[in-house]
This record gives sequence, C-alpha cells and structure tokens, in this order.
Amino acid sequence: MPDWAGPVWDYVLHEGIPNTLRVAAISLVASTLIGVVLGTLLTINWRPSRMLIRAYVEVFRGLPILVTVFIVYFGLPAVSPQLRYSALDATAIALILWGSAQVAEATRGALQSIPREQREAASALGFGWIGSQVYVIFPQGLRRLLPPLVSLLVNIIQNTTLAAVIGGVDLLQAGKLQNERLAAYVPVGIGENHAFEIFGAIAVLFFVISFPLTRLAAYLEKRLV
Repeated sequence: MPDWAGPVWDYVLHEGIPNTLRVAAISLVASTLIGVVLGTLLTINWRPSRMLIRAYVEVFRGLPILVTVFIVYFGLPAVSPQLRYSALDATAIALILWGSAQVAEATRGALQSIPREQREAASALGFGWIGSQVYVIFPQGLRRLLPPLVSLLVNIIQNTTLAAVIGGVDLLQAGKLQNERLAAYVPVGIGENHAFEIFGAIAVLFFVISFPLTRLAAYLEKRLV
C-alpha cells in the first residue's frame, strides 16, 4: 500500500462509513415505521385521511430526492431558524420523507393483495378489524413487504451520497475531501491526483454493501411473495 493511502482510508473508514451507515439506519427505521402506518391507513375507507396520505405519498415519491434535501436543508431554516439541521440530519430527513412514501405505497399494495376470503374468515372467527389486521392480514402482508424493504435499504444507502452535495461527510464526501487534500501542494498535500484509486475504491465499497442486499431482496421475493 502506498504511503498516501493509509491516512486516506483511515479517514474514510472512521468518518465516511459510520456517517453513511448512521444516516441509512435512521432513514430505514423511520421510513418503515411511518410508511407502514400510512400504508395501513390507506386501506381504510375514510376519504379525508386517504386524500391527505395519498397527497403525501405522491408528492414525495414524485419529487427528486435532491430537491427534498434542498427543501429541508435550505428551505426550512428560512421558515424558522429552529428548523436548521446539519447536512447529515437534513439528508436523513429527506430520505425518511421519500422512503416512508415508498413504504406506504408498498404496504398498501401488500395488505390489499391479501384475498378477501382471509378477511371474511377472520370475521367469521369473531375477529374485529384490529384483530383481523394483527393476527391475519399483517403477518401475510409483511411477508410480501419484506423484499421491497430490503430494496429500499439499498436505495437509501446509495442515496446517502446526496449528503455530499450539501457538505455532509458521508462515504463519498470523505473520499472527495481526501482526494482534494492529496492534490494540494506541500505541506497540506503531496501535489498528486489519486482520484481514480480513491473513487474506484469507494465504488467497490458501495458495491460490496449493496450487492448482497440486492441478491437478498431477489431471494426473499422468490421465496416469500
């Protein structure tokens, strides 16, 4: 390993990867919780709630995620200074808005795909709406929801790179900063361009993280759906 590589990968591994994984984990958990609730409410035949949730889903599924990032990071502080977030937190919030809209739509589809006979059987056994959802519909629907959730995790991990656009030190930005440092002249850097090696290695890291998850999603879809 060349002398310049050690400090670069130390910074990437100790700053970039933990930030990327933290944003991805927060985004996935919050997106799942919010999305499952909203998707379940979409199956209830009450027009006001369905209209509001449908508007939420269509807006955040339709907007480019980068636009949502800019709205959260630049737009919200203009509304109120208390709504100012760090670059990483703003990215996480934007991914939660986008991800929860995706999960809501997937949850609605999964729950409504359960045959009507299952609901009728639950009613015949004396289950109310909550009981039938908890004991009959949800267990089957969540099996069908699992593959999209794994795919969502892959998309969230890849889209954490949007934090670099607003200065957040994620995996991509960590590599960019180290490349700029090396390109600077002595004593700051060494006056050399190693962009190919650095960003090539970052691409490999993203592939190593994402590829097993895409295979897992395909496997789960084949086995569970």
